Amino acid sequence: MHDTATHDTKGQYFWVWAALLVLTAIEVVLGYRQVFSPVRMLEVLLLLSVIKSALIIGYFMHLKFETALMRWLLVLSVVTCFVIMYFFFFPDADRIRQLGVQ
Repeated sequence: MHDTATHDTKGQYFWVWAALLVLTAIEVVLGYRQVFSPVRMLEVLLLLSVIKSALIIGYFMHLKFETALMRWLLVLSVVTCFVIMYFFFFPDADRIRQLGVQ
């Protein structure tokens, strides 16, 4: 049995929560102001979402304190899901683009 009390403190969770709150506020402001083009906006919002999900998975789901094997299994699973989605969803998206559907 390992001691988890040394890993996670209330202050640490507060700072992660504050970072998530700030990132969410940035996403909302960007969404309302529409500063970038739609493609650039999607890229920025996806990047911010990936950062937020990494914070949530790492701290609130305690993956940061797991063994390296568990972290690599998660990364492998997510990459596998993305590859499967690529082969199932992107051919349809490309077909719609070629047909000129807006």
